[in-house]
Amino acid sequence: MSRPRSAEPDSRAALCGGLPDRYLTPDDIAEIFGVPLQTVYQWRKKRTGPSGFRIGKHLRYDPAVVLAFVADRQRADADAA
Repeated sequence: MSRPRSAEPDSRAALCGGLPDRYLTPDDIAEIFGVPLQTVYQWRKKRTGPSGFRIGKHLRYDPAVVLAFVADRQRADADAA
């Protein structure tokens, strides 16, 4: 018997730090940081944003790596102040 649609787990169910409990897409990263999608691709090209990985042709981000990236940026900003 299938569950009613409303009882299915939300794909955006939060994990520690408020990030979804799944690998993130470039669209997710753009939404999380409030930047255009093209900025996410530029970060990857310049190696300045959170590191991602490919599964076939699809780019994905580990939420733990994104959280570590944010923490590192916060530390760097605090040290610069």
